[in-house]
Amino acid sequence: MTDIRKAFVTGYPVKHSRSPLIHNHWLKLHGIEGSYEKVEIEPSHFSDLIKRIRNGEFIGGNVTIPHKEAAYLSADVLTDRARRLKAVNTLWMQDGKLWGDNTDIIGFTANLDQALGKDWHQDITHALVVGAGGASRAVVAGLLSYEGMQVTIINRTEEKARSLAEFNPDRISVAPWSDMARETERAGVVVNTTSLGMVGYPPLDIDFSRCGSQTIVTDIVYIPLITPMLKQAQALSLRTVDGLGMLLHQAVPGFSKWFGITPQVTPELREIILRDIGEM
Repeated sequence: MTDIRKAFVTGYPVKHSRSPLIHNHWLKLHGIEGSYEKVEIEPSHFSDLIKRIRNGEFIGGNVTIPHKEAAYLSADVLTDRARRLKAVNTLWMQDGKLWGDNTDIIGFTANLDQALGKDWHQDITHALVVGAGGASRAVVAGLLSYEGMQVTIINRTEEKARSLAEFNPDRISVAPWSDMARETERAGVVVNTTSLGMVGYPPLDIDFSRCGSQTIVTDIVYIPLITPMLKQAQALSLRTVDGLGMLLHQAVPGFSKWFGITPQVTPELREIILRDIGEM
């Protein structure tokens, strides 16, 4: 095994990933002799990367689309989070075994907790999640980690929403797209998990005019940082949380496993990523 601890982010494609900026900032900040690089792998060759980890070339890495399910199937040991989501975004070797975790839940909840304070959810009983794609499962699981929170999912394809609702039928319900206005009005927190509003995609148009002043609106999209949906909410003086913090916070557990230090998500780190995406 090399003396320099090497970690990676893999996906197909992976050139857009900002993860190297995050982890290499932390490596430099903490004076750690290590590296973090992009490794683009076609799905048919993902098993080759797993062999490279097992052989000691890498101490672990992050996994993004479309490899999260393959990583889940490749791990010897799974955390409870990964087992619940049936997807892995973080891999590391420990005691000769390949471990898999899903830190997207942590990323989502830590972003809200940092932006709004850890007690933000105390008076909120209902959340609305728009979308039922790959990221939605982690967002829903994150919301359910707050005691007493009920979640409604709205997706253009109701069948996908109903499949996601099976995650916890007692606390998750499904509503049709036509009920968006009604569900938005009664929600204490509204989350967009779709690609709508991302650069190159049409906006997600939601009417927040009948929402209470304490309604929270958040988007997992972070390019642009302030999506059209967040602009709509801000125009009505609602509380908003952008999606960049989810990316930053989900990176913390992996760095801790690979390099032995738990880093902090700081304004300085946020500024590094904002400069890179052209938001500063």
